[in-house]
Amino acid sequence: MQFEQSPQDVLARLDELREADAPTSGGRLLSYVYDSGIAELDDLAGAAARKAQPLNGLDPTTFPSVAALERDLVALARSVLADGVDGVVGSVTSGGTESCMLAVKSARDSWRAATGREDRPTLVIGSTAHAAFIKAAHYLDLRLRVLPVDPDTCRLRPDDVAAALDNSVALVVASTPSYPHGALDPIAEIAEVCAAQGVPVHVDGCIGAWVLPWWPGADTRPLWDLRVPGVASLSVDLHKYGYAPKGVSVLLYRDRDRHRRQWFATSAWPGYAVVNPTMLGSRTVMPIAAGWAVSKALGKDGFDELTGRIARSAAHLRAVIDGIDGLRIVGDPVGPLLAVATDTAVPEDRRVDPHRWADAARELGWVLQPQPGRTQSDGTVLPRTTHLTLTPVTEAVADDLATAVTKAADAVRGIPGAVAPEDFVAAADHIRPEDLTSENCAAVLTLAGLDPTAGLGGSMADLLALIEALPEPVAERLLIEFLARFME
Repeated sequence: MQFEQSPQDVLARLDELREADAPTSGGRLLSYVYDSGIAELDDLAGAAARKAQPLNGLDPTTFPSVAALERDLVALARSVLADGVDGVVGSVTSGGTESCMLAVKSARDSWRAATGREDRPTLVIGSTAHAAFIKAAHYLDLRLRVLPVDPDTCRLRPDDVAAALDNSVALVVASTPSYPHGALDPIAEIAEVCAAQGVPVHVDGCIGAWVLPWWPGADTRPLWDLRVPGVASLSVDLHKYGYAPKGVSVLLYRDRDRHRRQWFATSAWPGYAVVNPTMLGSRTVMPIAAGWAVSKALGKDGFDELTGRIARSAAHLRAVIDGIDGLRIVGDPVGPLLAVATDTAVPEDRRVDPHRWADAARELGWVLQPQPGRTQSDGTVLPRTTHLTLTPVTEAVADDLATAVTKAADAVRGIPGAVAPEDFVAAADHIRPEDLTSENCAAVLTLAGLDPTAGLGGSMADLLALIEALPEPVAERLLIEFLARFME
């Protein structure tokens, strides 16, 4: 066959496009990617994915290897996260967002079956719960009740959960840990107050549940997984600390009936039987095969060893940041996630704005993740921070990282953080979200000095200051327009 472009030219063009990406290996990108630092493991994942490339997860009766791979992954997750609990079943999904959405769908349908009501139930989350649950409430038409977390520990408070419960609540979500600050919610206490009211709890362990079982001190911390009575479901991503390519996640349930309510089936058409355990029909098996291969190669001892590398890096980096004048670590995180904020206990000329710090670190070749501050519903404030996700490869670059974050802090110490222009914010207060169109959003972006064609390669501080200051519906619509036009 005569190709329009040779395979070599196509791949060369892909290499050119990839040159603009943040580095996905080597430990300089501290978000989004989970680098084991083991090339042989990456090669194994790629080879396993290639073997599964032609498969379709739509029908495991036609491709029984798909069922076998999923059975093994669910069994492994069950042995780690539900040891000794009878009746735990689950599914493999395309990622954390799908796992979260399916857990919410199952809870909604279980609530309707139990109450005989067809109206909208309520989903209760903390303000630090992953945005996937906000998305789930939006897509699945649930009322959303967002509770403030403790501003010092960033943990969801059981008393607040108890006060929020009523007969409309279908599910309460708690995190292990929450992504923004690495805070481990008190799962056992939350589950106890929920169980007293007959409300199920979902544990979002997408980022932490495959590293916390091996984290130092795991045996001395309170239980947080499906061994806790009242925890009905739990999600864990294998494309994070399972070191598989994106996207593969496991969603576990305490009982079969709750699990079955995430499924969809219809016989109301003349084609093939449609029975889907997940939101997708046809779905790739490549990341499932890759995650299966990596887990088989590593085993529990291998995950234990890799987690040890992360834990040593976390201890080292925490000590470094504790020693940087003007910065502080938020709360007392457990696991591989750190959030760094300004130390307001020191004079202003010694303070370091975390967003300026992240920009300065990027200039030195390190990509940290700035996060906006947020005022909670009770008036308390979660400060602006910069997030760091640590992985096994971090240990190999720990000294270089320590030098870079120290140098970056020195470069911006005493420089005030970005503040959104008062006149711009005042004008935004009068914007009705329903009046925003693609064209006038573009005009507003231009007025704010944001050019979608340029992307976000430069300073993030000014953009995040706008997100902090603008009304949420306006900020969200502008972000949609910015990214949509960037992709166009």
